[in-house]
Amino acid sequence: MRLDGATLWACASARAKGFAFVTAAALGVFATLLVAAGKDPLEAYIDTLTYVFGNAYGFSELLVRMIPLMLTAVAAALPARIGLINVGAEGQLYMGAWLATAGALALPDLPAFVLLPLLTLLGFVGGGLWALVAGVLRALRLVNETISTLLLNYIAPLIVSYFIFGPWRSPETASYPQSPAFVEAARLPTFFHSRVHFGLVYALASLVLYWLVMTRTRIGLDMRAIGGNPEAARRLGIPIIRYILTVMFIAGGVAGLAGMAEVTAIQGRLVSELSPGYGFIGFLVSWLAGSSAAGIVTMSFLFALISSVGDILQITQGVPYAVVNILMAVILFIVLGRHSVGSVAR
Repeated sequence: MRLDGATLWACASARAKGFAFVTAAALGVFATLLVAAGKDPLEAYIDTLTYVFGNAYGFSELLVRMIPLMLTAVAAALPARIGLINVGAEGQLYMGAWLATAGALALPDLPAFVLLPLLTLLGFVGGGLWALVAGVLRALRLVNETISTLLLNYIAPLIVSYFIFGPWRSPETASYPQSPAFVEAARLPTFFHSRVHFGLVYALASLVLYWLVMTRTRIGLDMRAIGGNPEAARRLGIPIIRYILTVMFIAGGVAGLAGMAEVTAIQGRLVSELSPGYGFIGFLVSWLAGSSAAGIVTMSFLFALISSVGDILQITQGVPYAVVNILMAVILFIVLGRHSVGSVAR
């Protein structure tokens, strides 16, 4: 189904207004919290503008935080189109990082132009296979994917911990177990002497492909049909089980790319605390964005900004980092309240 220019403009305008409303309301509530804590909200916002948008390093770090959020949000948005709830991007991220690490440690002599595409593939396959477990259980009608993906989130970090405490433990870091450092050929390139890395290309490409498939292809039409009415889709001959397995594998693979990028570009090795919850926040980003590609970009920007603000205010005003979680919860409640009011009005 193709949309005309007026409809696209109306949709974009509505999303922009919604984003502006959520941002303004969250900033207002956050200011109230800062006042209650004896802090100056105006000074906090000035610090944010100065340290995030006022210098190249601050803005580059904002982009670094956006990369895994966009990838894990796509991992949640894609299954949502066929009525599945994938809350397992965190575990899929870890397994993508794990399999990419296996490749980096096993094949250190390969040149970068061979090794990096291979690690990208391994990261995708690692996350994809982990998500496929939940897809198979759902296709066989054994376990709901919401439950299985959630539980798998807690298994994946344990597998990573086993390897970095055991066979992959670096002898150079006795106090803090982690894998050996990757060779230079296994490191994703960065841009402009910053930490912004090639994972940004993966994230943007994933979003563009996601948008194209959902809006311009027969596959996207089939997926929307399954999500809208599975029984009608089945009667039309759409292979629902095949879609469940394929979509879950691809969604997990996209989350696995986030893990691959974290170990090859940011950490340079596999560590136990690889993610501060990117997969869980990515699910929230996708949900608040309504699974739209443009919404994922804007909400990823907002949540990356919130995370950056938490780091800045810890240093400049002594505000605990827990305010980040409070602000994210405030945004969630604001959006839920706005949707509830809209539903009552209709």
